[in-house]
Amino acid sequence: MRRFSLYIHIPYCAAKCPYCDFNSYAAAQWPEAEYVRALVSELEHYAAGAEWRGAVHTVFFGGGTPSLFAPASIAEVLGAVGRLWGRDSPVEITLEANPGTVTLDKLRGFRGAGIDRMSFGVQSFQPRHLERLGRIHSAAEASDAVALARAAGFDDVNLDLIFAVPGQTPAEWEADLRTAVALGPDHVSAYNLTFEEGTAFHAMRARGQLRQAPEEIEVAMFTRAQELLGEAGYAPYEISNYARRGRECRHNLNYWRGGEYLGVGAGAHSFLAGAPAADVAAAAGRRWSNEKNPNVYIRRVNEAGQARAFAESLAAPQARGEFVFLGLRLRDGFDGREFARRFGIEFFAAFPHARTLQDDGLLLANGSGWRLSERGLMVADSVFATFL
Repeated sequence: MRRFSLYIHIPYCAAKCPYCDFNSYAAAQWPEAEYVRALVSELEHYAAGAEWRGAVHTVFFGGGTPSLFAPASIAEVLGAVGRLWGRDSPVEITLEANPGTVTLDKLRGFRGAGIDRMSFGVQSFQPRHLERLGRIHSAAEASDAVALARAAGFDDVNLDLIFAVPGQTPAEWEADLRTAVALGPDHVSAYNLTFEEGTAFHAMRARGQLRQAPEEIEVAMFTRAQELLGEAGYAPYEISNYARRGRECRHNLNYWRGGEYLGVGAGAHSFLAGAPAADVAAAAGRRWSNEKNPNVYIRRVNEAGQARAFAESLAAPQARGEFVFLGLRLRDGFDGREFARRFGIEFFAAFPHARTLQDDGLLLANGSGWRLSERGLMVADSVFATFL
């Protein structure tokens, strides 16, 4: 039976963060009921076709700020998923939340709706950095949110943190890490701040209003996160993600391992793997994305059941490179046997330059597969670029 992940995008936010390049929109109010109906209609559209027959094994509500929606709305969407597809057991169901948008009653409602994993966008516990990052919550609210989630019955909680914020010191980053660890989450995502084109931070840097942290500071902060989180029992299983044993995010692992996923909602992306390797004439995969504007998305789904705005077929070289790039983000790397099965060619035959990466000590054998060395992780972006 086909197993795939389901991503559900809720694009509304109370405020747009200046570093955020996700498809999100600040709004004082939003058409929640209409948007939920559109999500359900889009799910029904895809469930009626042959491409998405199978079992959903992870569900992820991302945004935007999904916790702005009422638990009843989340329950309505999950009810449609259960009605339309079979589920693996257990199904990991994650909801992203801003700590400033939750109460105990609301978290209990999410738990009752079927959410079993909460992901809080904390980013920092330093008031001045929360302000710079445009966050609407306080450090105290972030700490309280974890306690409230536990009281509501959640035994799987993630905290997102950001390092290399302009003006952030290594001591402040270490304090953020120690505060996070003291809260006892099951998973920590620690992301290096990037200045993505189209964001307010990107424009501010171009005008000289912000300065990116020096590379040596970024490396030191990355290294300190590895050390401190590792000492606290959080194993680094991906470049930016750390988890207690058994608490790795299954949804994101599916992305990094090249698995299939269906995305619904404004701006959501989907991916279908290609035909078996023996069918050399077939595309090596297909992906598409939805209309980004929420109002246009709702209208198009109401008219046609779906709202695709972009689609492409992947040629074999492109698909092979993306499989390797994503797999090397994982500490265990990717399975060479799966690469050969999927693409009908051995890894080194497809990428002869990988021998040089191996000779340079950046790429290491790992059983039947390949992973980045510790030195390779420090220059990961440069290594990835050689495969794309």
